[in-house]
Formats: sequence, C-alpha cells, structure tokens
Amino acid sequence: MKAKKQNPEDIRIPTDLPVVALKNTVIFPYLAIPLLIGRGKSLSALDEALKRENLIVLVSQREDDKEDISPEDLYEVGTVSLIKQTFKLPDNSVKCVVEGMFRVRIRDCPQTEPHFTAKIEILEDVEEVDREELEKIRLTIQAQIENFLHLGIPFPADLLSALSTQQSLGRLADLLASYLLTTKEEKQQILEEAHVGRRLEKLSNFLGEELRKLRLQSQIMSRVQEEMGKAQREYFLRQQLKAIQEELGETDEGTAEINDLRKRLEEKKMPEEVQKKAMKELDRLARIPSASPEHSWIRTYLEWMIDVPWTERTDDKIDIQEAKKILDQDHYDLEKVKEHILDFLAVIKLKGEIKGPILCFVGPPGVGKTSLGQSIARALGRKFYRMSLGGIRDEAEIRGHRRTYVGALPGRIVQGIAQVGVINPVFMLDEIDKVGADFRGDPSAALLEVLDPEQNKSFTDNYLAVPYDLSQVMFICTANVVETIIPALLDRMEVLRIPGYTRDEKLRIARRHLVPKQIKEQGLTEYQVTFSDQALYEIIDRYTREAGVRNLEREISNICRKVAREIVTREKTGLKVSAKDVEKFLGVPKISPSQIEDEDKVGVATGVAVTPIGGDILLVEATIYSGEGKLILTGQLGDVMQESAKAALSYVESKADEFGLTKDFFKKTDIHIHVPEGAIPKDGPSAGITMLVALISAVTKKPVKRDVGMTGEITLRGRILPVGGIKSKLLAAHRAGIKTFVLPAKNEKDLTEIPREIKSSLDIKLADNVDDVLQYTFVEEAKVTPLESRVSHRKKKPVTVQVSGLSG
Repeated sequence: MKAKKQNPEDIRIPTDLPVVALKNTVIFPYLAIPLLIGRGKSLSALDEALKRENLIVLVSQREDDKEDISPEDLYEVGTVSLIKQTFKLPDNSVKCVVEGMFRVRIRDCPQTEPHFTAKIEILEDVEEVDREELEKIRLTIQAQIENFLHLGIPFPADLLSALSTQQSLGRLADLLASYLLTTKEEKQQILEEAHVGRRLEKLSNFLGEELRKLRLQSQIMSRVQEEMGKAQREYFLRQQLKAIQEELGETDEGTAEINDLRKRLEEKKMPEEVQKKAMKELDRLARIPSASPEHSWIRTYLEWMIDVPWTERTDDKIDIQEAKKILDQDHYDLEKVKEHILDFLAVIKLKGEIKGPILCFVGPPGVGKTSLGQSIARALGRKFYRMSLGGIRDEAEIRGHRRTYVGALPGRIVQGIAQVGVINPVFMLDEIDKVGADFRGDPSAALLEVLDPEQNKSFTDNYLAVPYDLSQVMFICTANVVETIIPALLDRMEVLRIPGYTRDEKLRIARRHLVPKQIKEQGLTEYQVTFSDQALYEIIDRYTREAGVRNLEREISNICRKVAREIVTREKTGLKVSAKDVEKFLGVPKISPSQIEDEDKVGVATGVAVTPIGGDILLVEATIYSGEGKLILTGQLGDVMQESAKAALSYVESKADEFGLTKDFFKKTDIHIHVPEGAIPKDGPSAGITMLVALISAVTKKPVKRDVGMTGEITLRGRILPVGGIKSKLLAAHRAGIKTFVLPAKNEKDLTEIPREIKSSLDIKLADNVDDVLQYTFVEEAKVTPLESRVSHRKKKPVTVQVSGLSG
C-alpha cells in the first residue's frame, strides 16, 4: 500500500510521535532509505503514524541482539522521518521507504504499549561564524574522499554529484557519514552532533581511521597476490626441471623419492588444510640434503600423513536381528547388557551417525567386556581395535609427541586408527580405570576431548599438528571399577555393569563356549576328549576363584594339553574327564572356597563384600575385656569402615539399658573389632550392620547364627541404608553355604537382577532397622550371661589368610 503524499515543508511536527527502534541502522535527515519492520511494537507504531501525518521517530537501539526493549535501551537522539511508501509482505512484516527530516532529542516516553510514543525536541544545526575554518575542514574531507577513490572504493554517481553541489556543510557531513562510516556507533555520534563544525571534525577523524584500515587491507591483498605469483612461478619451474631431468636421464634416488611422496599425497584424499600442510612439508623435504637428520624426520611425518585414513571408511550394515544372533552366539546370559547394546545400534541405524554417550562396560575380570566390543564390531560390519590404557601415565601417549622431540610419534589413538585404515572403527579403550597421572601430565584429561562428541570433530594430535575428525569412531570403554575414573570423564560415559557369573552359569558357558574352543585350539576333536559336568564343577569350585571365566578357560586349556599328550604318547582315544581325573591333571586344588563358621559363636558375624574378582564373605570378630573404654579397630580398615564401627558402638551405648548393660560398662571396657585377612585393605559402609551384630553379640554373650549373612549401612538411630553390589554379594553368600541373608529393605528392587536359582537357595530377609536385623541373626534359645562374666581377657590374634582386596 502507499502512504499519503505530503510536501515535507508543509508538515507541522507534533511534539509527540510514535517511535520505531532500529537495529544496526542510523537514519540521517534529508536521506531516503528502505526499512523492513517486523516486530509487534514497531508495526503498531507504523500503523499509528499512517493514521496521522505519516511522521514517525526512528531511533537506534543500543544492543542490536535485544528483542524485548525498554525506553532505556534506545539512544536519546533520533530522526523524525516521513513515511513515503509501504509494502506488506506475506509474513506480515512491512517494507517501507522513509525520508529523514529533522534531528530530534527524545525527552520522554510517556507510552510504551502497544508501541513507544516519545515527546521530542527538534535539534537545529548550529552554524559557525568562522567560515574559513569550516572551509579548511571541508577541503580535508575532500582530500580524504579522493583517497577513497584511489583505493578503489566505488562511489555512486548521485553521491559524487552531491559532493560538488551541496552547499550545506551539515547535510554534506550527514551524507558522507551515511555512506562511508561502517559502525553504528560512529554514525550515531555524527547524528547526535548539532554543532556543524564539531560534526565535520568527527567525520574527518572517522574517515581517517577508515582510510587506515583500507590501506592495511590493500597491503595484505597485494602481499597475498605476490605470494600466489611466487608459488605459481615455483610450480612451473619445478615442472620444467622435472622434464629436463627426465630428458637427460638424471633423476636420482632422492628425486624419485620426492616424486613418489608427491604422487601419493596427491592421490590421498585429504582435507584441504591437511593437504596444504603436507605439500608444504614436502617442499621443505625437497630442499633439505638427505644426510640431514631433519630429512628423515620430515619423511617419517609425511609417511604418517599418508598412512592415516582421512576419508576411508567401511559401510555400516546394521541388522538388529543379526546383531542379536551374534551377541547370543558370543555371550551367554547378560540379557540386560545385550538389550541396551541392541537399543544403541537401533538408534545408530535411524540417525545414521554415532553421537551420544560412550558405552563403558564395568565388571570384574573375565566376564566378557572386551569380547562384547568385538561382537559390536561384527554386528556393525566395522573394523575393531583394542587399546589398553592400563598403567599409562604420559599424556603424550594419547595426544602424541611434538615433532621437536627426537623419535616423536603420533598418539596411540591416531596410531590405532592408522593400523585399521578406516576413520570409523570400533575403538575399545580397555582398562580405563587404571590410567595414572604424574609430572608428564594426566592422560585422563586428554581423553576428555577424545570421548566428547562435541569436541572430537577437530581432535589435534601434537605430532600431526592438524585437526583430525574422531566423530565417526565408535569408542567403547571397559573398567573393573568406576571409583578411580575422574568424574568429568565418567560423565561422558554410559556405564553398563556386568556382574559375575553364578556356578551354573559358568558351567553353561564352559559347555557352550570354552570347552569347544579349547578342544579346537589344542588340535583335538570332540570325539577325543569330553568333560563331565561334575568335572567342570570341580574346576569351578576348587581351581578357580573369580567372577568371570578367564581362569576357568585356562584350566580347561591345561587339561586339553595334557589329554593331547596322553593321546600322542600312549595312543589313547575317547578320553572322558571326570571329577576324579581333575586332580590328576591339575594337581592339588588351589582354592579352598570361603566357608562359614562350623558352629554358632559369640562375637562373630558373617558379612559379605565386593572384591575385584566378584564377591566374598567377610567375617567380623568382636571381643571385650577390662580396660579404659577404648575402641580398637584392626584389619586394615579404611576411613569409611572405621566410621561404621564407631557408629555401631554409639548405637549400642545409646541402647545400653535394652541390652542389660550398666551405665559405666563402656568406661571400664575396651572393645576390639577385627576383620580377618588383615593384610588386605578394606573399606566401605556396607559392613555396618555386620559390625553392629558382632558387637552386640560380644557384649550380651549371645551367639550369632553361623548360616546368616548380612549387608547394609547403619545410622546412629538404627536405620538400615541401602548398599551396592547386591548380585555379587548374594553370589558369594550362595557359594559359602549361607542359608539366610539379611538385606536392606530399600535394596529389594535389586532382587530383580538376581538369578532365580540364587533366590531360591537363599531365605532373603528385608530389614528397615536394627530390630529387624537382630530377630534374624541371634540364636533364640541362647541365654544372656551375667554382666560380671561378660568381660573376657584379650586372646591371641586371629590367623590372617591373604586373599584379593575387599571393599564394603
């Protein structure tokens, strides 16, 4: 639509007008400019102006990226403009042509809704009497304009015409500022200056700064063109030299090597930036004598640049049913882990890319963490690479060494990818919990960038010194425990816990996987050797002590080798290994399975603990004797475990009356709590109720049921708090012959993950508080001994047997 035509000289300027805020734009008087208006308040102000005299105040806002503005966000000086023409666009925005008329100062904004309305004051140009001074400034500005023309800045014909015909120096300053100044702030300063002389001075200063920038840009462009000319000349001369050498038959070995590297680099599909750096290094190599040490360093660098894949990849072939079949073939049980992996693969198939948390398999040794990564690679049709992080303490192992060092190499991440030859392998970071740190840096910190999908698109190896894209690599981590992984690194991973196997699960794994594999590897056939179930149980119970099956496979391998020897030397066939034969092949049993006490005893309670090899029972002993009220803790207990013992003692003291104890009993009695296997460090809160039961048994002389196991953290008020590692603990209780197991009530949800055979063999009792625990743990018919006979003298220290590390 068109606005009403009016003669600007006939328009009377009201004292209040609607206001439109401008982004990154300044309107000067007597200049016409097109505007695009789309904000709600601005459209409302435009409508109001069209209903009146087509007049509107256009003023710049201080912050261009701010949408919801207030009057304080606007500059104080703007321009009263006449709306010449408007066009409504399909998206409801309006394009209009406006012509600036007068500078105005905004005195007040009495109205802000539905649009801004301002009370204005017109700013008239202040003319100086000293015309000679103004003429000098005008000549300076004219010289600056000529410099702009010399630098190639195009000027419209109408602007050049206006420069020669414009009589008003104030309008001339506005015209030049509108066209030549580049920043909104500079234009606003010119608009706010009503004094013509000072306006021209500011304009001259701003134009001088613009000229300086343009001259600098011109110098840079000239330098770039000169360098490009040198490169082209060098290329032509090199080609001519090559042709001359070939014609004369003078191509030496060094030149042939350079030519070969050049050809391989040109054929290698690299990013432009990488290709440019490689060619630059090749040109350096061509100029360096072959006897120089730097020659071999650069050549090695270029070989790595060629060996590292930049675009080579394998195509993903994701079939969820086939992936499930592969996982089931390679691994028994682990249903929850398999389901999670299949969900992960389904998302990759839908999105077509790997972007999300890194999978981290956590569990004891030998449960199949590494082989799960191999199965995922098979399911995806990708190449697999395993990198062991155990014991790495140098950050350069991850990021590589800088080429200033002798013998520098890329980091092991880049080396592994170069070895598989594709940019999208399944890359397993094994034993990530065993990464160390010392004065050479922290490798875990370097892994933060490697494992972050938002950062590893431009991973920089110190040796290559160019960005490398790791975003297409599928990283999988493994760990035995998560406590030693730094929190920032653990936050980037999705932890999938793989607990230990039960006795029956180990038997099925041995039948399905281990025995056929070892028979084949030792050159036997299934007709030459077979294993009975009892023989496998014998190996599981008396020759291995682990949560996984690695040692079980090793012992089966030992038996198969001895059978192979029997077949070769004595020409035997069809040998069946029974339980009686196991000791003949493997020798004296290596393991005495953890067992509970032979009889109910006073001051001894049976707990369970999580160890690096799964779970194990934990006997806690407590005794009392005459003393000075001391609490003695032995058995290499950690800080948390010591605090649990102190909390148990505080609870017993607070309930002294209920246990039939006198007020000064604890002042005259020393209490000693010991956890056998004293050479092994132990820590964690889950032995709290075991210590409490042993302590109550010691002070009341009530025997504890020997076949009752327990776990849980206690509070000073007797509440039982939940703990972790429930599956491993119940497996340990089952192996040790425990019949009843006391579990925190809040751990009831964890029972869904426990195999049915384990739950059926244990009478699991849930406890909310200490009273619940006590009713399940003490022998009911036991009589409390008189108080004076409860205190015994200290006896000989228990014998310690060294096993693997324990944690509550």
